[in-house]
Parts: sequence; structure tokens; C-alpha cells
Amino acid sequence: MSQIRLPLLASLRMLCIAASLLVSAAHADEYADVSQLVRSGKLQEALTKVDQYLGAKPRDPQMRFLKGVIQRDSGKTTDAIATFTRLTEDFPELPEPYNNLAVLYAGQSQFDKARTALEMAIRTNPSYATAHENLGDVYAKLASQAYNKALQLDAGNSGVPPKLALIRELFSPTGAKAQRPATLPAAPPPAAAPVAAKPVPSLPGPVVSKGPAPVSATATASSIPASAPAAPASATTPTKAPVTASVPSAVTNSAKDAEAAVHAWAQAWSAKDVKSYLASYGKDFNPPGSQSRSSWEEERRQRISSKSKISVKLENLKVTVSGNTATAKFRQDYKANGLAVSSRKTLDLVKHGDRWQIVKESTGT
Repeated sequence: MSQIRLPLLASLRMLCIAASLLVSAAHADEYADVSQLVRSGKLQEALTKVDQYLGAKPRDPQMRFLKGVIQRDSGKTTDAIATFTRLTEDFPELPEPYNNLAVLYAGQSQFDKARTALEMAIRTNPSYATAHENLGDVYAKLASQAYNKALQLDAGNSGVPPKLALIRELFSPTGAKAQRPATLPAAPPPAAAPVAAKPVPSLPGPVVSKGPAPVSATATASSIPASAPAAPASATTPTKAPVTASVPSAVTNSAKDAEAAVHAWAQAWSAKDVKSYLASYGKDFNPPGSQSRSSWEEERRQRISSKSKISVKLENLKVTVSGNTATAKFRQDYKANGLAVSSRKTLDLVKHGDRWQIVKESTGT
């Protein structure tokens, strides 16, 4: 499929969350029906089907997201903004609705609102590369406005035109950046969710499914071996049996201890044991964005306590240890209050005394 360009914010991209949401086969049929209607250009029928579905399941985040996409495709930008705004209010842990909201604001040249929405997306998921790129584009547009204002106030300022020219080149039709084809979401196997739709040239940024968002992915399963391959006998001692180079027990025990710490963190989260959950993070942990440690802890405390039930399951956990540091990579399946999200996650841990604690947390890596 060929790439498409738009004169305004060509690199800003919208992203669908359906690939990051766990869906049942029955629900996948509903999403597939809606997707087929969209591909056929029957947007009003698709919207009617979405509304019928949401009449029975009003909190379904995937269908609500699709509704926002259809509204935008239909030119109902105000309605789409309202839909994505409500999604950010009901599911503040999902960064993608913030990203799409920012793209819609940017299309209306409301760059301050777009910046705020993208900062929220990054605060929710600091490793969300799409939001970081989009934020850079928004800053460039804000810079362009500021440089134009500077020239209005001081036409003789020779330092401004070269800067303005660089930004104009960045967003020119012949510039290096180009949009990707718009798509509707694809659900993780085995459920079949909406698939690629036609490009939508009216969007300020296309709808794409992209990896850095919390998309379901299975990590490679492995563990530290109990021993290394047998070493050949020395040439000077042919009569001796091969010597097996065993991994020091301290390394193996450290890996098991770090793995146990990760499981304890997930169990405390599932049990809504906020005290134990927060204690899993070391004093060197860096909260996302510009949050202070105290404000981050308060936010986590409120989010966890507000859920009636939480389930956090880890799959394909792989822990590697190097001295007093460890890295844990796994697939995290999170469920709470009707929301289900599957994502890849990485935790960096440091050993303090006899205890492993988290010092960095990232998603989609």
C-alpha cells in the first residue's frame, strides 16, 4: 500500500488499541463485522452496529475506540474528540486514546491541547515511541508559530528565518517524513479483530497499529542453565575425565530470588496490597515523566484502590542477572473492571542487601 502525505503535521499518527486488548472469539466477530462495513465504506451502518453493541456493553474500550475512529472517518471530529476524551477518563491507564485525541486537536491547530494530551500519553507509558514522535512534531509546529510571531515583532531579526525554513522543510510535501497508510486495529491471536482498512486522506495522521504501544507479544522463554557445556580434557592430563564448568550457585540463587521478587510484585498488585506493591520499588526508582516519587505513589495508590478486582498474570518470564543488577522481561496480562490489556514489559532491578527492588519499569520492550 502506498504511503500518503498531508500538508499539515504529516508525521502525526493515530494508533488503535484493539491489538492490545484481550477479546473473546464471540466479541471478535462483532469487531470483524464493524471492520467489514468500514472497508466497504458503509460508515453509517458501522456506527449503527457499534451503537447497538455498546447499548449492551457500554464500557467496552475496543468498540468505543472503533466508534471514535469511525466518527473521525465520517468527518464528525467533535464527536470523535468527545469519544476519545471519555475513554481517557474511564481508562486513564491506556495511552493510545490520549495519542489519538492529540492528533485530532492538531488537525484543528489546537497544538497546546495536543501537547497536553501527548504528555499524558507519555506519562502513562514512558516507552510509548509514537507519542514521543508526535510530541516532537507538535513542538515543531509550536516553534513555527513562535518564530512567525518573532518575525512580526522584529522583521530585522536575521536569526529567525533560517530556523523557520528548517521547520517548513520538515513539513513540506517533499520533506522526509510521510504518513503510513491508515488501518483499523488487529486483535491478538486467536481472536480475529478488525483488520486493515483503506487509507483515510482526511486524517491529520493515519490510524496505525504499531509495536511500542501495549501490543500483545510473546517473549522468548528461557532460563539460566544449571551448568555450562562440558569442557574438553586438558591435553596434559588425558587420563582425567572432562571437567564440567558449573554456574556458581550464587548466580543461580540470585536469579531465582529476582524472579521471586517479580512474582511477589505481581501478586501484591493483584491482591491490591498497595503497601507491598510500592515496597517492591527501590529508592532509586524513577517515576515516569516529571512526577515526584510521592505524587507517583499517591496516583498508584488511588488507581489500585479504585479497582474492585485486579488480576496480573506473567507469562514467559526471563530474568538475567549481572552482579547486583537484574533485568526481567515478560508478557503481562492485566485485567481490572472489565478492562483487559496484554503487553510486553521489562523491569530493571537492583539488589539492596538481600532484597531485589525495581528501579526502572518500561512497556513494549
